[in-house]
Amino acid sequence: MSALHRLWRLLPPHLRREALFSLMAAIAPRPAAAVPEASLPITVAGYFRAPSGLGEGTRRLADMLEAAGVPVHRADLTAVMRQGPPGPPPELPADGPGTLILHVNGPMVPWSMRALGRRAVAGKRVFAFWNWELPKLAADWDRGYRFVHGILASSDFVADAVRRPGGPPVATVPYYIPDPEPASITRADLGLPEHAFLALSIFDASSSVERKNPVAAIRAHRQAFGDRADRVLVLKTYKTGMGGAAWAEVLAEAAGAPNIRILDREMSRQEVWGLIRLSDVFVSLHRSEGIGLSPAESMRLGRPVIATGWSGNMDFMDAASAMLVGYRLIPAQDLRGTYSVPGAVWAEPDVAEAAACLTTLAEDPVRRLALAEAGRRRVAHLTAPLCGRHALEALGLAGGGSRPG
Repeated sequence: MSALHRLWRLLPPHLRREALFSLMAAIAPRPAAAVPEASLPITVAGYFRAPSGLGEGTRRLADMLEAAGVPVHRADLTAVMRQGPPGPPPELPADGPGTLILHVNGPMVPWSMRALGRRAVAGKRVFAFWNWELPKLAADWDRGYRFVHGILASSDFVADAVRRPGGPPVATVPYYIPDPEPASITRADLGLPEHAFLALSIFDASSSVERKNPVAAIRAHRQAFGDRADRVLVLKTYKTGMGGAAWAEVLAEAAGAPNIRILDREMSRQEVWGLIRLSDVFVSLHRSEGIGLSPAESMRLGRPVIATGWSGNMDFMDAASAMLVGYRLIPAQDLRGTYSVPGAVWAEPDVAEAAACLTTLAEDPVRRLALAEAGRRRVAHLTAPLCGRHALEALGLAGGGSRPG
C-alpha cells in the first residue's frame, strides 16, 4: 500500500466521500447549457446488475420504456461505479443527439457523467431519475442539479423533495409493477406452519434498518398475539452483516419469541413473489419510503397491506386499499448517518394501532379478502406499457420521436 493510499484511508469516511464527489464534480463533462430538443435514441445509464433497489429501478425503467415501444440503449454503470459485482465497462451510447437518463442518485450524477465520457454526453438532453426517502435532501445532492436538464422522480413524495425554485423541471414517473411469477415454494419448504396466520415484512438490512423499522413490526405483532403459535411474523431480510447496531436491536427485540421467524438470505425475484403469496398480510411500518416496491408488489399479488400512512407509498395506496397506520413526525436519524439530515423528519408509526390492524385481519378473513382485492385494483394501472408511456410524456417524447422539449 502506497503512502498516499495509507493517508487516504486515515481520513474519516465522510471526508473521503466529500473529496471524491468534489473531484468528480470538477472533472465531469457538463451537459449543453441550452436545453437540446427532446429526441431519440434513449439511453438509460444505471446499475443494471446491482442486487439493490436502485438496480431494480434501473431495470424497470428500461423495461417499461421498451414496453411503450421505444428501443433503449442500456449503459451498465454497476462495475465502474462500484455498485455491485465486477464486470465490463459500460457500452457507451452513440455520439450525437438523443436522451440520456441517469438512474443514479444526486451525489453520483457527476461520477456517472465522468464514466460515460464527454463524447457520449455531448448534444444529449440529460435527465436524472432520483429516489430519496426524506422530505428534505442531503446537502451532497446539490452537485447533481448542475449536470441535468430535468429530473424524474419515482413518487410525488420524492418530487416534492427534489423540486426547488429555479431548478430543473421535475416530473413524477412511477415504476411499473411486473406480472407476478411466484416460485413454487410451500410453507413447509421454509419451515413455516401450514395453518398459521402469516404476517410478512421484507427489507434489506444494508439499507438503513431504522428507516425500514422492523422493530415496530415485531412490537406490533407481539402486542397483538403474544406467543401464539398460530400467529407468525416472518422478517425476510439479507445483508444483515451490514446492519450494525440497528440489526442487533432487531435481534434483541425478537429474542425469545417462538412465533417470529427471520429469513436471512438472498432470494430470487420469483422466490420473493412465492413468499408473498404464502403470506396472509404484508406489514410495512416504515419510517419513510421513497416509493415502497414491496408493498406495491404485495398489493399486485392480492395480499392485504398494513403500512405507515406517510411518504412515497401514498402514491399507490389509500384508506380503501390498505390499512394505513397513524404516525407522528420525529427528527430523522440513523446510526449510519445516511438519513441524519438536519431539519429532516420521518414518521414514527403507532404500534398499538398497527397491532389492532393485525388483530382485525387475523380474525376477519372476509375483511382480509376485500382489502386484498381493493389493493389489487388500486395498483392494476401500474403496467409496463402505461408507465412507459408516462415516462415518454415526461421526457417530451410521447409521440415516440423528436419534438421540442
